[in-house]
Amino acid sequence: MRKTLLVWVALLVLAVIGSVAGTMYYLGASTKNRLIISTTTSLYDTGLLDAIETEFEAKNSIDLNFISVGTGIAIQHAQRGDADLILVHSPTDELTFLTDGTGVNRKIIAYNFFAIVGPETDPAQIRDTTPFQALSKIVESGRDGTAKWISRGDNSGTHAKEKSLWTAAGLTTLTKESWYVNAGSGMGETLKKADYFSAYTLADVGTYLKYYKDGLISLKVLVEQEKDLLNVYSAIAVNQTLHPNVNFDGAMTFMKFLMSDEGQQIIEQYGKDDYGQSLFYPAVRLLKENTEPTIAQWIREYAFFNDTECPPEYRKGYPELYD
Repeated sequence: MRKTLLVWVALLVLAVIGSVAGTMYYLGASTKNRLIISTTTSLYDTGLLDAIETEFEAKNSIDLNFISVGTGIAIQHAQRGDADLILVHSPTDELTFLTDGTGVNRKIIAYNFFAIVGPETDPAQIRDTTPFQALSKIVESGRDGTAKWISRGDNSGTHAKEKSLWTAAGLTTLTKESWYVNAGSGMGETLKKADYFSAYTLADVGTYLKYYKDGLISLKVLVEQEKDLLNVYSAIAVNQTLHPNVNFDGAMTFMKFLMSDEGQQIIEQYGKDDYGQSLFYPAVRLLKENTEPTIAQWIREYAFFNDTECPPEYRKGYPELYD
């Protein structure tokens, strides 16, 4: 009887030890160095960030957590200290993010192009026109009842680009016209809505290609690869001085991975096998070595501030980012 009792006690002790060890392992895993990244929807919805996450986490003890929203909301998260890093594509908003003291160490990591997409029938006859000619034609067709435009309407980088194009085309009072529809949603949902209504919209080409390839939309690219449709993606860390609890070192580790040959190669190769072309193009070497002078100059004119991607007053350590 005594032996049996001792056996049960021993088993109970082992069970407790095992439970404690398992709990400690779980807590260790759950408190793994975590990095919260608030990102524009295009990088997330296309699956690019999943590919980057797999390779990054295999080499670093940092758990990446993505919040996929429009650029405007991504910046708001960071301003509250709810994100450690943002990945966005709206230079004007990015400059404000730097100047208000929240953002530091901005680095341009990639680019692609926006495209004006629409139905195969192309009722406004915009195919192969310039972006500004296309927008003028869409307005004319919208007003005569033969075309519709679906806007993101969500304060995203794509929405900011759209508004800047309308302004540059001299067309600024459209939002109350019936043919101009605010979707108030992300890129994927906006594309699906435009497809449903056989309407035109502005899309980043990466999200468009994924949704088209997956059979979710039948819209066609009608205007593309123009300087005025350039789309530039940047990574910006949140200032630890302003928000002491952010994972600044983790943000810089991830940013350096994005800048590395490996990170840039992932960006360059992503989508080639499935879509016949890259969804995004790496920008680090392009800007550093001027490998494609025309594109590099377009990026500098569109996305640099005072002839640099990050003016010195908005840099916080890590000088190797700008060597």
